[in-house]
Amino acid sequence: MNQQELSIFLVTSSGVPFWSGPKRCPHPLVFDVSNSLHLDYVMAAANLFARTYGLMGSQDRAAVAILLQSVQIPEFTPKSGVKIHVSDQEFQNTSSASFDDSRLRELKLMLPSPEALTGFKMYPINFEKDDDSNFHMDFIVAASNLRAENYNIAPADRHKSKLIAGKIIPAIATTTAAIVGLVCLEMYKVVQGHQKLESYKNSFINLALPFFSFSEPLAPLRHQYYNQEWTLWDRFEVQGLQPNGEEMTLKQFLSYFKTQHKLEITMLSQGVCMLYSFFMPATKLNERLDQPMTQVVSRVSKQKLGHHVRALVLELCCNDESGEDIEVPYVRYTIR
Repeated sequence: MNQQELSIFLVTSSGVPFWSGPKRCPHPLVFDVSNSLHLDYVMAAANLFARTYGLMGSQDRAAVAILLQSVQIPEFTPKSGVKIHVSDQEFQNTSSASFDDSRLRELKLMLPSPEALTGFKMYPINFEKDDDSNFHMDFIVAASNLRAENYNIAPADRHKSKLIAGKIIPAIATTTAAIVGLVCLEMYKVVQGHQKLESYKNSFINLALPFFSFSEPLAPLRHQYYNQEWTLWDRFEVQGLQPNGEEMTLKQFLSYFKTQHKLEITMLSQGVCMLYSFFMPATKLNERLDQPMTQVVSRVSKQKLGHHVRALVLELCCNDESGEDIEVPYVRYTIR
């Protein structure tokens, strides 16, 4: 059945063709392995499924293309007897509970037994638009453009798709744009090497009034542990990968600060996740001590670190050699 026949076949309860007026009648797509968009969709969907089930997946497009050539794809045939709900009210008035319940029972019977699922585990995937290796944006771009092709709508490139998926609103003539301009002025001063604090300015603006005000910044508060002075602009730099190529474990991380900085870490956190604390149960503590730092973070946060993550920001609570609680800078833990 072609597109024109399909548009005539589908009618509303009043007998009027559903695909009429502003409604565009879709047409089915014929899968073509030589079509890069079709292959993009299969690659992205397959890799997302693989990572959901804890598998590595594949990025070998040539191998996948050869495999797809042997797949028999059934010809598309529209369902008959489909009831089209013209309005939301008509949809609500139609009772489909019996159909839903029967379909759920069928799906339940198709599920394997609990014994067959022993050791089986699925992993949730959190959307991350800025990692080009995780296939998230690849799937969105391919799926949305295939859908657009169904309805003869102009496709969107990757950049536009990322703007929409990430809800990124370009700043044109807004307060955000003004702030960016003021920040760039301060960056010029940094690049030029100005050392005097008076050379820099804090800016306060309200475009609705309009109100513009500038003031000299205050020097940061200075803290001290032992004979080391620091401000909020300072940090500990810790290289996660050791010379032997293995990553530092939690136990080695604690020992590093004990030997190198004479600091006993009492609590260690990453974001809102507590990685270590002196009051942590012994069983949980012993379980984490020999694990690499990134593995501890992933298990506690229940999120796998993306390939785009280069470093972690860790917060410390420490005691000095006399057992007194002291303030110290945060840690930039480099993992790549």
